[in-house]
Amino acid sequence: MTSSSPILVEVSRRFDVAAERVYDAWLDPELLGRWMFGPRLREEQVLHLNVDARVGGAFSFLVRRPGGEVDHIGTYRELERPHRLAFTWGVAGQSTDDSVVSIDIQPRDAGCELALTHAMDPKWADYAERTRSAWIRMVDMLADVLAG
Repeated sequence: MTSSSPILVEVSRRFDVAAERVYDAWLDPELLGRWMFGPRLREEQVLHLNVDARVGGAFSFLVRRPGGEVDHIGTYRELERPHRLAFTWGVAGQSTDDSVVSIDIQPRDAGCELALTHAMDPKWADYAERTRSAWIRMVDMLADVLAG
């Protein structure tokens, strides 16, 4: 990111399941294909969801959409089950600056609460609301998948 203050996109959601289940869903390729990617969420075909779930490990989420293939890539910076994940987020071949997604999960009496913060380079400010809407849609789908 540049030296300017990052753009922060924030989303929160309560879940009626244990914090461990919400945390694990971010690292399980089978579950990722049910709530973060795939035809239930948007017009796309999942080509692969590769996860190396360790600090310093990378992920690659390759999908085919009407406009072509998109490979969402990143590196895990923090993994503290079941309370916190942080990872870089970008698109292979397009993103030159890393954005960082941080997820904090707090257990509650009945379930847990997730707080997601996506810190983006200020040059992406025009995409902030679109990014927020996408995260809301994905987190809502996660709640549906875990409730099912």
